[in-house]
Amino acid sequence: MPRKSRKPIESAVNGSDNGNGNGVGERLRAYFLAGILVTGPIAFTIWITWSIIDFVDRMVSHLVPTSYNPSNYFPFNIPGFGLVIAVVALTLIGWLTAGYVGRLLLRLSDRVMKRMPVVRGIYGALKQIFETVLAKRSTSFREVVLVEWPRRGMWTVAFVTAPGEGELRTHVAPDSVGLYVPTTPNPTSGYLVYVSREEVVPLSMTVEEGIKLVISGGIIMPHRGDIPVAAKVQEKVEPK
Repeated sequence: MPRKSRKPIESAVNGSDNGNGNGVGERLRAYFLAGILVTGPIAFTIWITWSIIDFVDRMVSHLVPTSYNPSNYFPFNIPGFGLVIAVVALTLIGWLTAGYVGRLLLRLSDRVMKRMPVVRGIYGALKQIFETVLAKRSTSFREVVLVEWPRRGMWTVAFVTAPGEGELRTHVAPDSVGLYVPTTPNPTSGYLVYVSREEVVPLSMTVEEGIKLVISGGIIMPHRGDIPVAAKVQEKVEPK
């Protein structure tokens, strides 16, 4: 029976202990690599989380009156206070916009932003992106697929954005869909392509897993008990 692959930490520690007597130096190197594997993800996660909290705290602290800021009554800053204020404020704004007065103010501010030169282009693009990504009714950017890109026989991970409409359906295909093809390792840049729905291979992985796959350059592959991707691709290439 084939041997099961060891975990990364066990491989780092025991990889050099193969009975050949590689010496103390090899074992110390293995312990050092194991330490990086253990502390690296934890340290980066804490650093990123702390940076976000600190950024929000510094931005919000200027808006809170001095008498209401508890950090002024203690010899140290209270981390997370600004983040709590921001979450509460955004929740209240969302609650107010659900009423008649809130919707009226929202329409008024929307008209003002759309009539301002230069700003209206930025506002319109950002508003459409936020509505597409965050709206509960939207199913855009919720599916990971494979598409033959940039040439036949070369398959690339892509994300479904929205079905093609209007002249896109006329010139591409009636069942055309928009695909966002990200670049590795930076998924924030990429290409927008439109193809027929029949030309894509749907994957069972989630969007988060697909993003991890792109960022890691294919190293982090989700394990699922689905039909192998190779079988799906073969079925598309040579349909029965």
